[in-house]
Amino acid sequence: MNGRTVLERFPAGGPRGSWPAEEFAHARRLEGLPAEVVMDLATDTFLVIVRGTEGGGDAGP
Repeated sequence: MNGRTVLERFPAGGPRGSWPAEEFAHARRLEGLPAEVVMDLATDTFLVIVRGTEGGGDAGP
């Protein structure tokens, strides 16, 4: 199964000019993780995820 691990969640209504989810994902990429930001429309949050990880983690939205 091609799962994902949610590393962090950020509310969509952040301060203007602030991109905390993108900044967090960038820091994880500098550490070597292929982190990316996706939008969870059901909860109105940005998720920083790593795709294709096996076992553990949060496979839900």
